[in-house]
Amino acid sequence: LGSSSAMLFDFLFFALCGLYAAIQLAQNRSKTAGSPTTSDFKKFQRLYLVVYFCSVMADWLQGPYVYALYDYYKFTKKEIGVLFIVGFGSSAVFGVFAGSFADKYGRKLSCLVYCVTYIVSCLTKHSPNFNVLLFGRLTGGIATSILFSSFESWMVAEHGKHFYPSEWLSQTFSLATVGNGIVAIAAGWLGALVRDSFDSLVAPFDLAIVFLALAMAVIWFTWAENKGESSLASGRYDDNGKVQAAIEIFKRDPKILVLGMAQSCFEGAMYIFVFMWTPKLEPLFKPLPHGQVFGCFMAFMVIGSKPVQSNPNPGGAPLGFFG
Repeated sequence: LGSSSAMLFDFLFFALCGLYAAIQLAQNRSKTAGSPTTSDFKKFQRLYLVVYFCSVMADWLQGPYVYALYDYYKFTKKEIGVLFIVGFGSSAVFGVFAGSFADKYGRKLSCLVYCVTYIVSCLTKHSPNFNVLLFGRLTGGIATSILFSSFESWMVAEHGKHFYPSEWLSQTFSLATVGNGIVAIAAGWLGALVRDSFDSLVAPFDLAIVFLALAMAVIWFTWAENKGESSLASGRYDDNGKVQAAIEIFKRDPKILVLGMAQSCFEGAMYIFVFMWTPKLEPLFKPLPHGQVFGCFMAFMVIGSKPVQSNPNPGGAPLGFFG
């Protein structure tokens, strides 16, 4: 952390963190207090949030160092591109089936599968063998598709099973959203800390394994299993049926298709950025402090999301701290 580039990004990182904290405090003061919750619900909420934050921390920790590690193993840009495509493609393909798997076999089981597959993905980073890393990208893609489906599904179902008020569910997801932003920012700094402490690009992936193991232990010992509706669990409404239903919805309301295409274009641009930022910045900053740069990216991301989160009228002009 002694290099001038690291100091520059450290300064920017902490400045952005301060700005984010100020914006968050201002928004919290303007919010009306929600209905009081019970101690039993707070315990239930904490069990979910601990698991969720550990799970997303494991995901965020890896982000800054994937390209850098492949480059360290002397792969060409084309080979690195193949590895990235396999990871993104795996997530896209298995994402179609992730929800049905969780509904049929259980969301707790699905979340445990997330932990196991991501641990396997992190372990493969110790090998410079292309095929081993390719397998790791495949399992990592499977894990990513589960992360953004099964955890929230488990929480919604379990919340309803306990007959808690729906307003409390909104509070939980609000905390999860804010916490995810904080975790994403912290992951950049924490990843840089272990990378420099052990002088290893694999160290952040090993730290991710620790968080995944913690999440898996909490899930195993404290979460109850829940599944989807009987029609889903029995397989009568399979993935083909879901695809057909989606096509029918597109036909009835073309705006949904347009929205999906716009989202896909945005995601495509973002994935190009994810792939290109490391090789483009490394010639400019020697050595490039990957963790601090990533932390700054995440801070900009959560700060940029604040006007949207604070806008009660999505169809009108942005409100909130912009006035």
